[in-house]
Amino acid sequence: MSAVLPHPAARRDPAWAGRLFWLLAAGVVLWPLLVLAEFRPWLLLAPDSLQPTLAFLAGFVPPRLDAGFLALVARETWRTVAIATAGLALALVLALPLTLLSVRSLSISGLAGRMAPLPAALRLAVRGLLVVLRSVPELVWALVFVRVVGLGATAGVLAIALTYGGMLGKVYAEILESGEAHPTETLLRNGAGRLQAFFYGSLPQNAGELTSYTVYRWECAVRSSAVLGFVGAGGLGQQLDSSMKMFNGGEVSTMLLVFVLLVAATDRLSAWLRRALA
Repeated sequence: MSAVLPHPAARRDPAWAGRLFWLLAAGVVLWPLLVLAEFRPWLLLAPDSLQPTLAFLAGFVPPRLDAGFLALVARETWRTVAIATAGLALALVLALPLTLLSVRSLSISGLAGRMAPLPAALRLAVRGLLVVLRSVPELVWALVFVRVVGLGATAGVLAIALTYGGMLGKVYAEILESGEAHPTETLLRNGAGRLQAFFYGSLPQNAGELTSYTVYRWECAVRSSAVLGFVGAGGLGQQLDSSMKMFNGGEVSTMLLVFVLLVAATDRLSAWLRRALA
């Protein structure tokens, strides 16, 4: 028998034409958007921009590491973490009941197919509330609460709670609805309530993903609390704003290093929680 020789590998990607088409189509769509946004990165290299930028960045080295300033940074870092944690805790208190009301697979009325008018209207109203909460940036909420309760951490906590309550509620609902619905439906058909179906049907199979997203949102809350400090909501961001206004680059670089360490610690915490729940 003659040996069957393998066909030589194709020297050209058979899908190159389609990829090239979509690449050109993306360029055609994005170019007007970049023009409308006045995106001009070459201005960063202009002499009028480059010299002051390099002078400002040069002030970042070396970071300020004296004991007095480090004690101040440690105190404000703790306050920033406290604002983020308290805000996320309130967001969870807001998001969890809204999530339970908006998930179709946890509705007894939805077992028969089409939901009854009243539960359907309630579910639609809850989803609308989640849209409103997450549509308003936390910075806008902070400006509102600074006017109401004054400068300080309270405004930051409330701002994070409202915006992140809407974000958590939306993503939690999507995670639960994308999971296997059979255990939850079985519990509901056998007389279990909404909470029982959630804790014994939906939560066990989605706990890892829910936890991972919650820790990620806590990391985002830490960064948001820093930004909120620029409008008087307290924490490390307020100190960062003061240092930038005084052109103290060494102080700014120290605080930025602290943020990097906080994000790295959050990443390790998320990985540990995922392993623990696996």
